Amino acid sequence: MEKCPKERILILAKTYPSPSAQYIETSCVAGINQDGLMRRLYPVPFRMINASQQFKKWQWINVRIEKARKDHRPESHKLYVDTIECLETITTKNEWNDRREWINRIPSFESFDAIDSARLNNRISIALLRPKKLIKLEIQGSRNQDWTEEEKEKLTREQMQGNLFSEIEAKLQVKELRKVPFDFYFRYLCDTLDGEKEYRHKIVDWEASMLFWKCRRSHGANWEAPFRAKLQDQLGNNELMFLLGNQHRFQDQWLIISLIYPPKRKPIEVKQGSLF
Repeated sequence: MEKCPKERILILAKTYPSPSAQYIETSCVAGINQDGLMRRLYPVPFRMINASQQFKKWQWINVRIEKARKDHRPESHKLYVDTIECLETITTKNEWNDRREWINRIPSFESFDAIDSARLNNRISIALLRPKKLIKLEIQGSRNQDWTEEEKEKLTREQMQGNLFSEIEAKLQVKELRKVPFDFYFRYLCDTLDGEKEYRHKIVDWEASMLFWKCRRSHGANWEAPFRAKLQDQLGNNELMFLLGNQHRFQDQWLIISLIYPPKRKPIEVKQGSLF
């Protein structure tokens, strides 16, 4: 059988694993290809994407993929890990202009209701939301502070997908992965046909989890203040956008799989000429 061709894909999202869900999915990796089509890629073991030498957000990769057979969402594709070729990274220089070129190609909406309508009508399962206003960051303690035995077993099974790890190696990888003992949510406002409406979605962006561990490491029990300062205050002052992805088994349930936060554009100064 002829191999599928490689695609050039810009990585836009990497999520922290969440094995407590009833139906386990590998860490979500999502991006946009050279032709402007959205791609959800799996299986990508979380240890595969955590090391500094592997691909990161805003990095181009060449990789062989094929349409997922059991996941009928149009964006979902199987990725062949051994074919990944890491390419250049798009930087934030020039006020994010190079990144904005690709942000503007993502299916984009002003309200969550519009996104869910697009899911029902056009089967969209990855979309960019431009909220009107960020209300607050909510932090809740996780039900379990560490992985349960069932979660460990699911994570081990994920690691063994594609025969990338032996069972012993997979268990070691799971042991080294720390569970974030908190859940993070954004409450935000969007304009709708019925006026302003408030929404709440869980943040599963890998960067948010890494920020938690960084703040915990540097501030100990006082981690929440610097965490909020970055995730709520600093990002809230930017042109904050949410890349949303829905869940395979429960497609009406959406998560914030990536935070995109270019600086707000500076207003263009208009010089007023003399009327006389």
